[in-house]
Amino acid sequence: MSLRWQTDQAKAAQQQKLAEPENAAAAAAASSNNKMSWGTELWDQYDNLSIHTNKGIEVLDKYANFLRDRVVIETEYAGKLRRLVKNYQPKKKEEEDNEFTSRQAFRNLLKEVGDLAGQREVVSETLQLQIIQGVTLLSKTLREDRKKCLNDGTMLQQALSAQLSSLERAKRNYDKAYRDSEKAVENYKKADMDFNLSRAEVERYKNIMTSKIQQSDDAKNEYANQLQKTNNLQQQHYGILLPAVFNRLQELDEKRTRGIREFIIGAADVESSVAPIIARCMEGIVKAGESINETEDSLKVIERYQSGFTPPTDIPFEDLSKMDPSAVPQSNYSSVPYNHLTIKSGTLTAAKLKKARGGILNSIFGSNKNSLTADGQKEDFSDLPPNQQRKKLQAKIAELQHKVDQETNTRDGLMKMKIVYEANSSLGNPMTVEGQLNESEHELEKLKVNLKKYQGFLDKANQLQVANNSPQSNRNQLQNGHRTSRHSNGSASADDHHDGDDQPDDAGSLSSSASPESGLGTSHTSLPGSGQGSANENAAGEETTYETEVELLQPLGTCRALYPFEATSEGSIPMNEGEELQVIENDQGDGWTRVRRANNSNGWDEGFVPTSYIECTLFA
Repeated sequence: MSLRWQTDQAKAAQQQKLAEPENAAAAAAASSNNKMSWGTELWDQYDNLSIHTNKGIEVLDKYANFLRDRVVIETEYAGKLRRLVKNYQPKKKEEEDNEFTSRQAFRNLLKEVGDLAGQREVVSETLQLQIIQGVTLLSKTLREDRKKCLNDGTMLQQALSAQLSSLERAKRNYDKAYRDSEKAVENYKKADMDFNLSRAEVERYKNIMTSKIQQSDDAKNEYANQLQKTNNLQQQHYGILLPAVFNRLQELDEKRTRGIREFIIGAADVESSVAPIIARCMEGIVKAGESINETEDSLKVIERYQSGFTPPTDIPFEDLSKMDPSAVPQSNYSSVPYNHLTIKSGTLTAAKLKKARGGILNSIFGSNKNSLTADGQKEDFSDLPPNQQRKKLQAKIAELQHKVDQETNTRDGLMKMKIVYEANSSLGNPMTVEGQLNESEHELEKLKVNLKKYQGFLDKANQLQVANNSPQSNRNQLQNGHRTSRHSNGSASADDHHDGDDQPDDAGSLSSSASPESGLGTSHTSLPGSGQGSANENAAGEETTYETEVELLQPLGTCRALYPFEATSEGSIPMNEGEELQVIENDQGDGWTRVRRANNSNGWDEGFVPTSYIECTLFA
């Protein structure tokens, strides 16, 4: 029993050894099936493979064109974004508004959009330099290699076709020779059976038969030879040569497919590389929006435009029945600008009066252009409301103080350099520093003078009290809605009132015996309405006119002359240093204040004096 079991084990081992090669062959076949090639699977699809590879390269070219068009779009988009940012940049005249948070946010938004345009340009340039050039180079290489493969395949096809043609010719020759030999044999047999033919004739048929049989054998051998060659070439063609060409085409197509995959991923990587920066740009835009503070902007509006004037008080009621007829009426509320002047037919209108007032500024200070700043404002900013004037003066003082500190440091450095040069002449000539030192001293002195001047302007602005009624309210009302008719000497006429239609508010004019058209008082140093001029005009034979004069304005305060002033233009009045005057109209921004004083004829002299020449004390 043990012997039988040993015999069975030996047979099993032998069968296992025989099965190992079969298993290895099966594994090799499975491996070859996993890696299928065009050469073995598509051995008869030469034309289709040629069309497929050409379409594949066309797809690659189409992707390259897509990238080129996208680069154009990216470039145009970046350029348009930059033009957009440039067009919406704040102008120079808008720089003063940059203090508002909304303007600052918009400016930051423009900066972020500019950075965003830069990132689009980066995408465009990277796609052009890396992706598009790579796709173009790959397409060119594939076309050249495909052309070589197709040329080799064409040559192989032509060789096989030539061999098949030779085989076909050998077969046709063999077929013809065989039929001829069969016919010759048949003819010989007939001749041999025919007793009517001579032996010579029979011998001839025999020779023909022998010849045809020999030709048939030769054709048969040639056919067999060509058939063997054709089979060998066909096996080599479809087994080795053409599969090699097809495998090369397969490698090219896989290379193209792999290239498209890499280029698509590469283009996405280009976009992803700028995504963090674009995200930061978006964060910057959000931060700019969050920085807007409406409360802060409102406070800055108040800080910029606050004038410092106080609102007007209530207008008191005046009972005319209880007033002293001999007293000069005083108005507790304001009148139209210049309505204290005599209104007279044939004299200037309000528009001409405004021009005349401007002429005072031009005639007296027209040559002093240095009194204006670069932006057309006055040197002491007196044409601004009090609060704005103080702000401007403080900023100017800070600027001058900074320049003084800089120039002081420069001078100290030059002095130290001069001392070093004097101690050691080998380091330099002290005289070379002397000129620079003198120039620095001169510049420093000028800056200190300007600083002292603007500090004086600021002190004066701080000492000036603000009137209860603002200039706007003091200039926008008429007494009881009408004007009072008076003679030039101040006495009331019979015609106590005139309708507003006869003498509209904007038709006020000046009266002057010297120059009726000028509308600037009885002389070049006073304004009309002071009790002079009318009687003298009639006595001199002047054209008789009817005058309408409003009541004298209530004084807004008093002023003291800081410097003597000589009136050199019509509408202005002279004053001496220390003289006390009444202020009847504040500076309207042109640098002139309207004042009056009593004259020796029991009347009033009124006119304009420079605001910077007086120190005002306004009534509370």
